[in-house]
Amino acid sequence: MSTKAVNWIILIALALTWGSSFILMKRGLDVYSSDEVAALRIFIAFLFLSPLIFRHVKRPLLKHWKGFLGMGMLGNFIPAFLFTKAETGISSSLTGMLNSLTPLFTLLLGVLLFKSKTRLVNAVGILIGFVGAIGLLTVGKTEDMDNNLLFGFYVVLATFCYALSVNIIKKYLGDVNSVTATVWALLFIGPLAGIYLFGFTGFVETTAHDPMAMNSLGYISILAIFGTALSVIVFNVLIRNTNALFASSVTYLIPVVAMGWGVFDSEDVQALHFMWIGLILLGVYLVNKKAGKPVIPGEDTV
Repeated sequence: MSTKAVNWIILIALALTWGSSFILMKRGLDVYSSDEVAALRIFIAFLFLSPLIFRHVKRPLLKHWKGFLGMGMLGNFIPAFLFTKAETGISSSLTGMLNSLTPLFTLLLGVLLFKSKTRLVNAVGILIGFVGAIGLLTVGKTEDMDNNLLFGFYVVLATFCYALSVNIIKKYLGDVNSVTATVWALLFIGPLAGIYLFGFTGFVETTAHDPMAMNSLGYISILAIFGTALSVIVFNVLIRNTNALFASSVTYLIPVVAMGWGVFDSEDVQALHFMWIGLILLGVYLVNKKAGKPVIPGEDTV
């Protein structure tokens, strides 16, 4: 098989994996609470990558602890809880659509807080993207609008956290291997998630007594292992084998996959959703109208 074909397979696999994250969260919520799903996702990812600790956790890297902590908390821990909380009130497909705001916030925060340079076309992209997000939240029945705004805000806040994490990684962890950074980030938040899961939730009792618990646990494990831990490594392989422009195209495929799962799961996906998500993706395209590493929604998620 040619290298080009392999790269296309990786791209499609990443889009399917990240785009399916939202329906996997929903399946986890069939049995567990939003907090339990989030904590499980982080803890399982930590356990999965823990064998790499001996290779990647070296004392000299401790000088980057603030960056690792920022990546762990803002790029993983907090968003995991916000996304699952959001899906208790809005559909998985709408959550996936709103997740596309990450590149817009990344550029905005880079300019405001990290003194990144930008162009007029990028600023226009931010404005267009946010108009699309507001439009998405207004789709549906009038009585549903307050619900969309409330739970949609959790997703917006999660993408804001992602954007902060991406900028922190760029500024403070630029010389650290992505796998190493991921392992360090999990080392900070994985045990914390485990303590919360076993000490402050009803996870053990639910797992022991709910006959559907193993099914939900399986979905969450897929989310943690494939949708988080492994995807970071594979994405960096894609960047190394191709270029930023090709890799960034996954940004446009993620909401399409999320919407597809929503239709398959009989969620309320309307024509207006397609119009507003199209506007967001136009904004994302304009935001990425410059050379550099692509900003992928959830790329540093664990």
